[in-house]
Amino acid sequence: MWRKLKEWARFMKKSLYTLYFATKDTRVSLPVKVFTIAVVAYAFSPIDLIPDFIPILGYVDDVLIVPVGIYFALKMLPQIVIQDSTKLAEEHLLSDKPKNWFAAGIILMIWFAVLVWGTFVFIYK
Repeated sequence: MWRKLKEWARFMKKSLYTLYFATKDTRVSLPVKVFTIAVVAYAFSPIDLIPDFIPILGYVDDVLIVPVGIYFALKMLPQIVIQDSTKLAEEHLLSDKPKNWFAAGIILMIWFAVLVWGTFVFIYK
């Protein structure tokens, strides 16, 4: 059972990277690109629709919403784009993974802005 779960997790990770690389492809139409970007952003985002600390329901998005989004995004993409993006994803997963400091900085700035806003709302209430 654990082996199948690990294989499924690897498949999901590879699929997300495939979708990520597909969003950069010029052969993908704008509506499909927007949907795919939303799926990838939601999957990689630390913010969930249902917070993980809520028992059972907190993991529904991780187990249901993300795989369903991946499924529909892959169905919308042209097969040749999926093949090319899968090759890039496999290369990326096998190589040393560089850190995306720009994205990390953006996320930290968003959390800092939320913290500052929350502080002002609490203090000047």
